[in-house]
Amino acid sequence: MPYPFVRAISSLQNDYDFGATSVPNDTSFLLVNQSDFLVFDRERGLRLLGPNPSLTLVFNVTQSIHEAPVYVASQNKLYLSQLPPPYGFLPQLVIDLNYDLPTISEFLSDPPVYAANGGTFHRGLIYWGASGGVDDVGGMEQRVDLRTVDPATNKSTTILNNYFGNYFNNIDDLFVHPNGDVWFTDPDYGYFGNLTTTPPQLPSATYRFRPSTGAVHLVEDTLSQPNGIALSPSFRTVYISDTGALNGDISLSSARGISYNQTGKRTIYAYDLSEDASYLTKKRAIYLAQDYIPDGLKVAQNGYVVTAAGKGVDVLDERGTLLVRVRTSFTVQNFAWAGREMRTLWLTGTGAIGKVEWNLQGQVL
Repeated sequence: MPYPFVRAISSLQNDYDFGATSVPNDTSFLLVNQSDFLVFDRERGLRLLGPNPSLTLVFNVTQSIHEAPVYVASQNKLYLSQLPPPYGFLPQLVIDLNYDLPTISEFLSDPPVYAANGGTFHRGLIYWGASGGVDDVGGMEQRVDLRTVDPATNKSTTILNNYFGNYFNNIDDLFVHPNGDVWFTDPDYGYFGNLTTTPPQLPSATYRFRPSTGAVHLVEDTLSQPNGIALSPSFRTVYISDTGALNGDISLSSARGISYNQTGKRTIYAYDLSEDASYLTKKRAIYLAQDYIPDGLKVAQNGYVVTAAGKGVDVLDERGTLLVRVRTSFTVQNFAWAGREMRTLWLTGTGAIGKVEWNLQGQVL
């Protein structure tokens, strides 16, 4: 960039993305804010976008955070959650994609899942990480837990809700390995984000849970706030994002609340997964989010890493090279591929839900 240029420091109230950079001696930079897609690698970027990419705002929704989107192919429906502000832990939402103009409606499982924050699909069931804990949800106590929901019956089942008697902090995101193990991150956002009434009892960490035996294993505890987690289609690499730039004070004497420090951790790490799929090795940083934090995290069928980051979605190669940026008018928290060919990416965020039509195919779960 020609001097002078300046990009303001982002805060919790104001997110200054790449397009907000002032470059007065290069008027062509103004084109950034007129674009839905920014291509950083011409050959690979244009290939993944395809000949006619599009970004569409589909629904205007509340200013709640919208998370945990899970696509159920047998129903051609997308299930997702909503988290305050304003308060909206329940009910969840479902988007019916069986119409030319998709519809959105409320959804409530039996018993209800409180504050679903991460999700995936595995062998006919929705897996949700419930990130909140209170004394009474529909007449039942609920704490931070792993839950399955049968989309055919709406019945939910708790499969894990403690680590040797300790509550989890805020199960944030997860994936299910083909062997059935559930891998999940557990930052401590739940308490200072007012999702749970109980202060943290465990350090922020990432775990592996084997439902067939009930065994829970710590697999990673070096990240400040482990958030997104995803498995490569080869089943050999696990990606975890650290969103420690978004943090808060968990001491009982302090007022709860979240703050943002741009110089904090907002990094995606890659790890090798052992041959028996039980532990991680060779941690390496591959990407510093160029906007806000790398929240939702998934891997495309071809191995590209995709992350929700502020007002947009970034697509990276396996080494963390930024290939394409999808620019949105709203903060994107998470996303899920849907459709017969898994080439439609549904974006869930604050105040809006959108979709991207492109040539990048998602994994069939």
